[in-house]
Amino acid sequence: MAERVTSVSGLWQLLLLLAVGIRLSQQASIGESASDSFYTAGVVEFRQANGYDANANLADNLAGYLELINSPNASSVDIMVFPEMTLNGLSTASFVPSPDEEVTPCLVDPSANYFEPFLVELSCAARSVKRYIVININEKQLCSDTPEDTRPCASNGLNTFNTNVVFDRNGTVVSRYRKVHLYGEPRNSTFVPESVSFETDFNVTFGHFICFDILFYAPAHELRLKQGVRNFVFPTMWFSQLPFLTAVQVQMGWSYANDVNLLAAGASHTEYGSTGTGIFNGRQGTITSVMKLDEGERRIYVAQVPKFQSSEVKGRRHVLSQIHMAGQKQRLSQSQEQSSLARSRSGFVMKRDTLELYESVLLPQESNVTKDVCHEKLCCHFELEWSPVDTGAGNESTFGYRLAAYDGWRNEQDVDNNYVRNCGIFACSGPNIKDCGLLLKANDLNHNFSRLLIEAKYPKSQEFLLMPNSVRDNLLPLEPSQFEWSVQEEEKSHLLSVRFALVKTEALSNLLTFGIYGNYYDDICTYGTGTPEKDIQCGFKPINDGAAELRFFASWLHLLLAVALIVHLRN
Repeated sequence: MAERVTSVSGLWQLLLLLAVGIRLSQQASIGESASDSFYTAGVVEFRQANGYDANANLADNLAGYLELINSPNASSVDIMVFPEMTLNGLSTASFVPSPDEEVTPCLVDPSANYFEPFLVELSCAARSVKRYIVININEKQLCSDTPEDTRPCASNGLNTFNTNVVFDRNGTVVSRYRKVHLYGEPRNSTFVPESVSFETDFNVTFGHFICFDILFYAPAHELRLKQGVRNFVFPTMWFSQLPFLTAVQVQMGWSYANDVNLLAAGASHTEYGSTGTGIFNGRQGTITSVMKLDEGERRIYVAQVPKFQSSEVKGRRHVLSQIHMAGQKQRLSQSQEQSSLARSRSGFVMKRDTLELYESVLLPQESNVTKDVCHEKLCCHFELEWSPVDTGAGNESTFGYRLAAYDGWRNEQDVDNNYVRNCGIFACSGPNIKDCGLLLKANDLNHNFSRLLIEAKYPKSQEFLLMPNSVRDNLLPLEPSQFEWSVQEEEKSHLLSVRFALVKTEALSNLLTFGIYGNYYDDICTYGTGTPEKDIQCGFKPINDGAAELRFFASWLHLLLAVALIVHLRN
């Protein structure tokens, strides 16, 4: 093994010297399709080969990638994004050069002696079509490359990562990001978690992260807040979960809440509940999106993406940041964990949230309902108006809705968990909570809503994100033109007043979920969750800051002095 590692390292040093010479002679190509106001993006929904032969799967997937890259539909795009884990497997993991080395695998290793052949071929493809291409692969790295990592190394001397690789128009690797929040995957995380962005020749800086990362502060939300990044690429193999976490539902909500462009490329395997691809333009909503409920596909979705005209903080290629680690979190036993699956009649499978943890009530039969539902410290106020829809089931139909609140940790086994404060209305196939969080069809839903309103007061926190959350029976969310959303700071408090409502001109008869999703990540420094001393340590000033008490004392002091003076004069 030592000889093998040494020979690999020596080969890499020779390739690196060659790369330096090549890079000096390269001239960057400027994007022709981009303008001052927009760029053109392509996101790929891709059904990967799923046979028993890893090499055959890779060959099939690579052929599909190259066909899409060279397709007429992709000819105008400036940047093209492929999904998570739809190319190679662990047995065909490849080395990936550091972006700082500015290596073009197509030129420095055309015979693929060091890099895997598929990486070289895709570098050449990006170079041929003059396009930025984002892929996600299984990457390998010598443990000896990171001597600062004192964790045990595998017996083969390698770490393996779930990695995004970005090629520029010359086929050069200009960015590399390794997934931080693994979803039960047998892979490594980096010793120091990464927060990564890259610049393009069409004057847009992109941040990138992978799938499950979107539910956590770092690196996704951190890139927006600390670096000011307004454009993101997001390869994903999402396992949709009702009622709050189906793929496009999350993608649109995250883009809207952060007011950023999000280019999401999803794996396409309906039998696993994996689908969900789209391009989202912040507060303007969806430009294009798809949820495939029948069968997977291999297709590129292309759209012009408006550029944000406000000044954008230039991203650095590679920025390291330490993630806040929460303390020990309570988890449910395996028997209680959300293992339930919701299956539609078309065969689409998805996960179900542990709604049994929520405080919930059935939607009353009255057509005009006002109701408050509370769980722990969160109280949700609901106002609804609805009329019955004839579904053909007559009075025997048991389909309905529940109004729910939850203030606690999401609970999944063997993955990172985040703290949520949720208010929501969700569809149910029966009167019990176990009947909720299932994929229903439009002819199962028997309520036509003409008014939907949710209001709640949310505490401020060091790291949190409040998102509008909705999904219909086609697993696509409501668009900004269909709802009203506001977050206002309450005077003399550390609370936010949040309002989510259906616009008055809208009516819905195919609703699965309508809610406020409060993601508090590790719940660090959330106001009111600890002692007053802890709130002060977290930067929350006392509500009255002592001024009211001082004025009260001064008033009494003046009154006492006046009484004493009157008594003195009488005597």
